[in-house]
Amino acid sequence: MIAIDGFSSCGKSTFAREIAARMGYIFIDTGAMYRAVTLYALRHGAVDGGWIDEARLVAMLPDIRISFRFNAARGASDVYLDGENVEREIRSIGVSNLVSRVSQIGAVREQLVRLQQQMGSAKGVVMDGRDIGTVVFPDAELKIFMTADPAVRAMRRYEELKEKGQEVPLAEIEENIRSRDLADQTRAIGPLRQADDALVLDNSHMTVDEQMAWVQDKLKALGC
Repeated sequence: MIAIDGFSSCGKSTFAREIAARMGYIFIDTGAMYRAVTLYALRHGAVDGGWIDEARLVAMLPDIRISFRFNAARGASDVYLDGENVEREIRSIGVSNLVSRVSQIGAVREQLVRLQQQMGSAKGVVMDGRDIGTVVFPDAELKIFMTADPAVRAMRRYEELKEKGQEVPLAEIEENIRSRDLADQTRAIGPLRQADDALVLDNSHMTVDEQMAWVQDKLKALGC
């Protein structure tokens, strides 16, 4: 088990996906799971003008079905919500503005942590999120904590959305990132923090290949 935690828009999923592909491991994007729940809340009336009806959302949790299916065209797994591919929808700025608040709801976190632990119970798994190395899998063989400058992360997110045809002001994206950082670090349940035995990877000025060289060195040191 490789646990990867860190700030939003650090490229955790891209990094984790690449590690899994090169090592033949299973990749599980836990952040996408929280985004899927957020999208469900938006679609089913548990959000009104930015206000989240927690009781209504919690009551809906047993009905939410989240799964991952490999997309050969992308070479990666897409997220499915109740059988529908929602990979594009969960990356929208509307979901991004709400996901940190949804992820702070205790019942949501409890349900998804249970599901994540079930998914990652076998060896040979790479999982990324906010509390994988501290809460979900504290005994992971390798823990990595990723970070990057907020301005760099905002530009990466801006380019990602632009490629998908979504025009969002760069300043709005950076504000969203900084707000999510604060929310993730200060929430009462499962706050974002670096595990004591996690290795820090600041990828502000690193390419994916450079990040892979870095992690391969760490894996060799562990005998993997």
